[in-house]
Amino acid sequence: MTVLEGILPVWKPAGMTSHDVVAKVRRITKEKRIGHTGTLDPQVTGVLPLCIGHATRLVEHIQELPKTYVARLVFGIATDTEDLTGTIIDRDENVRVDRDRLTEALGKFVGEIEQIPPMYSAVKVGGKRLYELARSGEEIDRKARTVTVYTLKLLDTQLDQPLPEASIEVQCSKGTYIRTLCVDIGRTLGVPSVMKELVRTKTGHWSQEQCLTLEQIEQLHKQGELAKQLVPLGDAVDHLPDVTVSEQQTAHALQGKKLRLPASVGQTLRSGELVRVYSPQRLFIGLMSWDEAEGLLVPNKIFSTSFGREAAPIRT
Repeated sequence: MTVLEGILPVWKPAGMTSHDVVAKVRRITKEKRIGHTGTLDPQVTGVLPLCIGHATRLVEHIQELPKTYVARLVFGIATDTEDLTGTIIDRDENVRVDRDRLTEALGKFVGEIEQIPPMYSAVKVGGKRLYELARSGEEIDRKARTVTVYTLKLLDTQLDQPLPEASIEVQCSKGTYIRTLCVDIGRTLGVPSVMKELVRTKTGHWSQEQCLTLEQIEQLHKQGELAKQLVPLGDAVDHLPDVTVSEQQTAHALQGKKLRLPASVGQTLRSGELVRVYSPQRLFIGLMSWDEAEGLLVPNKIFSTSFGREAAPIRT
């Protein structure tokens, strides 16, 4: 039986949790080691890369990649969940939103911003999820978190209607609540607002074009072709720099030993930076961190080459 190792970009459908998607792919593939790389609410669709097999050790690194969303806002309504699944707590059908003021408001949310996690979220406080407290009628003070919005674009608007609407595209860091961003945009304009729809269009460099639906995954697995669709471990973290080491260093790395690099190579790295390490045959060995003071690569996550897949040539 073909061993599945790598990243499987999935297009998550509406009506399923991220854990539901993982469970479905487990049933299809009979693989137990599967993890997702960033929770999506049940009503949200979009890019959800799954890590299969030893690739689960890379989840934290893929989770850190920027994510891009397209959200639809409705002005004039506020809910307790910050989206349309919640109970309406404020409504103003006489609200008016000016496009220029909206564009100006969006500019205030680019860069590092502070967000207070919504009560209906999975954040833990005192050992309990906030949504558990919210469902029991409790509301508690939450600490603001710093997140980064890299870009924020206004895509289209329908402002000449009782409840104005607008679509925005957001590229942001891990931990950003788009629901909360939609509410805060309305607050800046002095009007209630809520998130109507949300699609995650990208995680890192993965977009819808690279994703498979659950139906396609099931069909490819039946045909014995699913393994060909998996992104190799090293390629999945290709935002990290890479180095190719000698045969002897490959053996040492697989034994968990530190590696010395030529000074010319070390000069291109930052101290503490994670590096992808490859054998002379371009088999992915794993991740190592650069110790500038010692001039050594220190093992971080090492993978046996028996599970490696030949990577693409070094890009120049």
